[in-house]
Amino acid sequence: MDQGRHRAPVRTEYGKHQAPAHYESGDGCLTTLIRIPVRIVVLVIVLPLRLLWDALVATARAADRLLLRPLGRALAWLAEVLVAVPARWLWRHVLVPLGYALVWLARAVFVWPWVALWRYVVVPGVRYGIVVPLQWLYAHVLTPLGHGLRWVYREILVPAGHALVTAVGWLGTAVKWLLTALFVVPVVLLWRYVLVPVGRAVGWLVEHLLVLPLVWVYRNVLTPMGQGIAWFLDLLIRGVEAVFRGAWAVLRWLVVVLLVTPLAWVYRRVLTPVAREIAAAFGVAWRVAGFLSRAVGRALLWLARNLIGAPVRWAYRTVCVPAGRFVRDAALAPAWRALRAVGRTARQTLRAARETIRQARRDAWRALVGGPVQPEPGELGSPLARTLGSATTVPSAAPEPEISLLPEKSVQQG
Repeated sequence: MDQGRHRAPVRTEYGKHQAPAHYESGDGCLTTLIRIPVRIVVLVIVLPLRLLWDALVATARAADRLLLRPLGRALAWLAEVLVAVPARWLWRHVLVPLGYALVWLARAVFVWPWVALWRYVVVPGVRYGIVVPLQWLYAHVLTPLGHGLRWVYREILVPAGHALVTAVGWLGTAVKWLLTALFVVPVVLLWRYVLVPVGRAVGWLVEHLLVLPLVWVYRNVLTPMGQGIAWFLDLLIRGVEAVFRGAWAVLRWLVVVLLVTPLAWVYRRVLTPVAREIAAAFGVAWRVAGFLSRAVGRALLWLARNLIGAPVRWAYRTVCVPAGRFVRDAALAPAWRALRAVGRTARQTLRAARETIRQARRDAWRALVGGPVQPEPGELGSPLARTLGSATTVPSAAPEPEISLLPEKSVQQG
């Protein structure tokens, strides 16, 4: 426990003196020397570009929102109205019926005649002109002829063939024995007792007089000589290879010391810090230019809102809205009511004219071809007779008589 108590403060003190996680070592005098001038130069170069970029982005967004989208919708509506709707109507009411008509015509011209020709001409002709005669010929001519030929083969030709084969076999045996005695036996005797001993003697002479001396010369003279020449050439090649390796090592050391090491030092100590600082300067300058561009944009927006938007909004609310309402209430609303009244009158007139024309056409047709006499409205049995106790006509109601239901009492009282 005492040891643990003494160790804890040591850990705390060690942690206090440790460097933070984001600590970076010094970059050197060259980096510090070029950092601030490079950032100033890059900011001067990047700031106009960033302002131009933000202006182009804002212009593109405004153009897209105010011009391109409405233009796209208008073009889509025009394409729908001028191209798609006529194309659909043309497809449905012209091309599709025309296609059906062409298909029917093609079937009537190209398919149905060939089908009728195949079904009613070719098939009956082939069946009754070829198949039926061939069936009759096979059943009544070829089958009996085949049975007769089979009987001739079995009863006559087969026994004669067996006898002929036996005679030919005996003749072949005799010819084979004669050929063996005249040709094969002399040739075998000549090969076995003359040619074979002569060949063996010639082979022994060739082996002992020619092959064995050549083998001895190859083993005891040519082989050692070839091994010595190979050892000398191998030693020579190894020496040349060692010389080339040394020269290559020296050349490589010179290239590394005189060229690679200076270039690596320049790349590591000069180019890398300069490039890193230039990239960091571009990033910082781009962000600073973005802040300045946003500030300029907000200032311009505030000026436009206060110098243009506020007066336009005040004029719209104070002048245009009351004037529009006055025009709407004083001129447009009465004109619209008058137009609706004129339209209603025109519709009623057209409806009455259509009813008059329909009634005149019905009367003319009845006068030409005749028909049941329609009772006048109000008569007994008329579909437009008035109901009892009502002054209106109901087409669906049953007609009722309009006379009093108490005639007897009135008569008695009189």
